[in-house]
Amino acid sequence: MTQRYKLCREPAGTWAVNDALTGRPAEMGSRTIVGMNQQDAEEIADLLGKLDAQRRETGS
Repeated sequence: MTQRYKLCREPAGTWAVNDALTGRPAEMGSRTIVGMNQQDAEEIADLLGKLDAQRRETGS
């Protein structure tokens, strides 16, 4: 299975988490996941990926 959420390095040297389905930065609640340090972006991408997998398993 292809990873839905991927890291993207921004021109300023910060990191964003992009949603492969939309091609846009991912959102978590009302926050767009941009301007992060690499470690935080990796953790959020992992969390969003796990939540997406759970949604797919339960069919919701």
